[in-house]
Amino acid sequence: MRGLSTRNYGAVVKEFREAYGVEKSAVSDSFIEASREKLQALMERPLGELRLCTVLIDGTPFRDRQMIVALGISTEGRKIVLGLREGATENASVVSALLQDLAARGLDFSVPRLYVLDGGKALAAAVRRHAGEAAWIQRCQVHKRRNVIDHLPEEHKPSVKKKLQNAYAMTEYADAKRALERLHRELMELNPSSARSLEEGMEETLTVHRLRVPGGSGEQRSREMLWGPVSYSITTKSCTRSVPNPKYKAARSRAPR
Repeated sequence: MRGLSTRNYGAVVKEFREAYGVEKSAVSDSFIEASREKLQALMERPLGELRLCTVLIDGTPFRDRQMIVALGISTEGRKIVLGLREGATENASVVSALLQDLAARGLDFSVPRLYVLDGGKALAAAVRRHAGEAAWIQRCQVHKRRNVIDHLPEEHKPSVKKKLQNAYAMTEYADAKRALERLHRELMELNPSSARSLEEGMEETLTVHRLRVPGGSGEQRSREMLWGPVSYSITTKSCTRSVPNPKYKAARSRAPR
């Protein structure tokens, strides 16, 4: 710089850091502040106008912390981040706080819709408290497979994983249920702990089968059912608050709670 000695250069740079953002700390501070504002806007925006057929809630690690994220899928198949909380899906207080926040921002829990959850009992209980009979609970098949396989010795994991994938890839509820029950009997002889893991919440892993959610086959179908945009007639059943449909009542009576 013209007329500026090397000795005074550092002091001048510090005086102009807000204008020029030369120092790394200035850039970092600006980024943190901008991110905080964006996050606040995202977490406070109203949800009352959204037409959601599915809400997915799960915990995900972030560095050394655990975050609970609620993701909505609209009737057009668009994924929308609804909210998040720091904590675990097994923590009833944290889960309830997240759902209360969604309700306060306008999410109508009286609208029937599909809720895709992990195996946390506190999470399922909290959804039922808020949504009651309007909640179609689908336990995550990915979590279920992982939990069942974790009990097994290495030599049995590939074959059991394949049988689980084949069962959940079946189109008809009755076929998938028979395949899982057959596997459960096999696991009772092989590893009772794994068998009990499969039995726990098994019915709720088949809710999408009862609702006849279409898809491809194998792993692709499982992922589309749980994590892809749900294009199914539930979009009209779940997101329309009109006179109850007799077909909806019949399906409700057969679906697991």
